[in-house]
Amino acid sequence: MSAPREAAERVQALRDEIERHNHAYHVLDAPTVPDAEYDRLFRELQALEADHPELCAPDSPTQRVGGKPLPQFAAVRHAVPMLSIKTETDTGPSGAIHFDTRVRRALGLGEDAPALEYAAELKFDGLAISLRYEAGILVRAATRGDGETGEDVTRNVRTIHRIPLRLHGAAIPELLEVRGEVFMSRPDFERYNARQRERNKPVLVNPRNGAAGSIRQLDPKIAAGRPLSFYAYGLGETRDWPLPESHSEVLDALEKLGIPVCEHRTVTHGADGLVAFHASILALRDTLPFDIDGVVYKVNSRALQERLGFSTREPRWAVAHKYPAQEALTQVLGIEVQVGRTGKLTPVARLKPVFVGGVTVTNATLHNEDEIRRKDVRIGDTVIVRRAGDVIPEVFAVIKERRPKDVEQQEQWSLAKAVGNKCPACQSAIERAEGEADWRCTAGLYCPAQRKQAILHFASRRALDIEGLGEKLVEQLVEQEWVTSVADLYDAGRINAAALAGLERMGEKSAQNIVDAIEKSKTPTLARLIYALGIRNVGEATAKDLARYFGDLAALMVADAEALQRVHDVGPVVAESIAHFFAEAHNREVIARLEQAGVRGRAEPRQAEARAVLQGLTFVLSGTLPRLTREEAAALIEAKGGKVSGSVSKKTDYVVAGEDAGSKLEKAHALGVAILDEDGLRRLLETQVEQPSG
Repeated sequence: MSAPREAAERVQALRDEIERHNHAYHVLDAPTVPDAEYDRLFRELQALEADHPELCAPDSPTQRVGGKPLPQFAAVRHAVPMLSIKTETDTGPSGAIHFDTRVRRALGLGEDAPALEYAAELKFDGLAISLRYEAGILVRAATRGDGETGEDVTRNVRTIHRIPLRLHGAAIPELLEVRGEVFMSRPDFERYNARQRERNKPVLVNPRNGAAGSIRQLDPKIAAGRPLSFYAYGLGETRDWPLPESHSEVLDALEKLGIPVCEHRTVTHGADGLVAFHASILALRDTLPFDIDGVVYKVNSRALQERLGFSTREPRWAVAHKYPAQEALTQVLGIEVQVGRTGKLTPVARLKPVFVGGVTVTNATLHNEDEIRRKDVRIGDTVIVRRAGDVIPEVFAVIKERRPKDVEQQEQWSLAKAVGNKCPACQSAIERAEGEADWRCTAGLYCPAQRKQAILHFASRRALDIEGLGEKLVEQLVEQEWVTSVADLYDAGRINAAALAGLERMGEKSAQNIVDAIEKSKTPTLARLIYALGIRNVGEATAKDLARYFGDLAALMVADAEALQRVHDVGPVVAESIAHFFAEAHNREVIARLEQAGVRGRAEPRQAEARAVLQGLTFVLSGTLPRLTREEAAALIEAKGGKVSGSVSKKTDYVVAGEDAGSKLEKAHALGVAILDEDGLRRLLETQVEQPSG
């Protein structure tokens, strides 16, 4: 019996659309729909083929795992196919219960049988990779491809420092194929894109596409410049290696060989154990440094895995249990402009409310005017919105196929035109420096939109360290207009114990403690005061350099760009930021009021020649040291004349690495920068010979 014409036409339409999305994602690295929309189309096609088996075809997307290999890479035939696993789309607890029920039924287990043992782990959002080790040496890396044949990406994978080029341990297998996921962490992704924006270069769409696109670069130098990571989750072909009896023991064995395996995994029992794991990881999801879209359950016993076997496309002993989608389609209703602490003007899309990653999203960042033009975002467009953890939701793609004709006729959005060339908060002039992507308000400390964050920065631990002056209290002070600039904090007529005690959640003792902390903050070091002012591009290290060079705030305030560039590591951009800040009458007025209130930066004596034994050397601190805090280590280095930087570059002399050093350590390896542990740092400090006097 033939299928109805409508069903046949819908099946063909779905196949065509899914193949277009497959090509865009897997070959062009330019996704056109979010995962949730793709999954919906795929499930609809599966259901139609199940209802009408005569419509099934070998070339249907349901019979394959992914896209074809890129023709530029050599093809790799997988000795053991890299199959995908079934997705359980019920995001609630019942998803785990359904899987346990299916497995028990397939094994013929009755209700009285003991609970099955499962291995539970994370479902990473990256690119699946197979690593082939022969006699312990990495000889080949391949993508999944279509599951049978992948792409040879060995040169690119070798740039990932987390992947060992040689296995460790006593019992090295003759042959070991490791299956796992290459991904990019959210912090690394954000840092990479920030650097790209500073250089006016293209940014990555999202961490998942960043990983996939990096691995598929023909030039390994491009892959080496992108911060990629890797976790193993299974095996392919093996030889001369005693296979452990359970999946969890396989992962433990891989870890002993030096293969990275994610710590967020467990062995649990029965449906209740799976439900508990699903809930525990969901609670952690937003705090993880990388993206996941669910968890994976696997029957732990390899013997039971063999009994359960495979369906056409996936193993029966494993399932991916998804979480609510963190990407969704919605419509742009308008574009507004927000002003940040440093005066940066950020365009924000006002969206038709959409549920993304467990929350309703109504606003999403558009980053800057260049990004809007690059993505060609217009009011009325249908867009993909992404939310990942605590990262602000962003619009990162426009579905131009759904753009109405009247939207097509719109002019491209202009920030300056949208705000009339004035700051939306204070009506001061805005400017965009040559070569920069962002527009900024020129009012500095005066602008009310910058006020709250400017005060919080001023009072922060590494600035003037006003203990107790937290976000809730600052909100009240700003909303009631008791504090319109940081100078108002020292106005005893406004900020006193009696006045503060009347605020929400503020008693007499707490109020007096804050008044005492404000009084105590009047004599910071000059470096702390400079940093507290919140000058753009001036971090702690630069503030210390400025304090050492100029000696007092008055000298710094009158320095021109040429004089500023004589300071170590101060280039034209930083010099311009400093000169511009002090040229603003609003900022000079606030500083004058601070001085009238008795706030003075204590000048630090210039370092004696005999102590400056690390002069000219730049250090970067990363990870947790055994005995020293980062602040203590930095103080020791600076006491000897060294400079402590926040990022690794070719100019870095040493990286001091502790536990969980992360991407800075990886970059140091890539650039050939010398690595020290805490003991190595101490030896360097102790063995340096002091310069002779005279």
